[in-house]
Amino acid sequence: MGRRIASQVHQQVSRLLRANYIQKEPVWFQAVLDHPPLTLPAKAPPPRTTYDQRPTSYGKPAKFSTRPQPIYYLEDYVRRRFFTDHPFEAFRPTTLVEADRIEDPSPITGEAWTRLRQRGRNPIPEDAIRFTLNLYQHHSLSLSEAYAQAVAQFRALRSEHHIANSIAALEAEQLGTTFGPTQIEESFERQKQSLATWDRKEELDEGVLAAQKRWKAIVNRNHGAEQWSRGMEYVRLWQEGVKPNYMPALTEAVIPVTKPVVNKVDPLDLSKR
Repeated sequence: MGRRIASQVHQQVSRLLRANYIQKEPVWFQAVLDHPPLTLPAKAPPPRTTYDQRPTSYGKPAKFSTRPQPIYYLEDYVRRRFFTDHPFEAFRPTTLVEADRIEDPSPITGEAWTRLRQRGRNPIPEDAIRFTLNLYQHHSLSLSEAYAQAVAQFRALRSEHHIANSIAALEAEQLGTTFGPTQIEESFERQKQSLATWDRKEELDEGVLAAQKRWKAIVNRNHGAEQWSRGMEYVRLWQEGVKPNYMPALTEAVIPVTKPVVNKVDPLDLSKR
């Protein structure tokens, strides 16, 4: 019998028994049938569906690898393409919570979803991405055609929404409504405040530099250059018996103060008596 994986031994024995190649069942055969091992080898990856895998091209098949395959979703590819074409949509604020709970999914889906406007007149980028996948999966369109239709309808709805807001703002101004500063005006105001701090920072820097110069030691590099006597002054003081006291350099010899000498009489010297 050829070499088999441990989980396939009982299967090979079963085939050999049916072919009458083995006349008697092994002792362990019924126990393994009652408690079969894992159906897959220990290093084999689990089966994956084609939904979360990248479509493979018709080429040379890849070699078997023990590494797990990367997870791939088609909506991630569409989302990456959408934000590449519309980078400023990533800065548009959105909310995921309505009335203290997550919004219920829309009942319009599948073949019934033929227009992006069915989900609302102000769609978000995720609506355009879902609509692209819906056209690709339920309306027999290629991914490029589905993306082109979804993006065209998304831009049209965004244009309608922008024009409607502009007209509403003009009507409100004519009726006497006063609006606050826009986001652009607030950005310019913050920029002015930030630039105004630069002047104050320059004054503070000048004060710090002045304080540092006030306490900075000014050393004359040529100080004492002409006073060097090659050690002759030190030798002169040493010969005269002046001891150095590590004070500033002495210019004149200091005569040590000596006590008067008193002639003492030796009591044992009888000649001077």
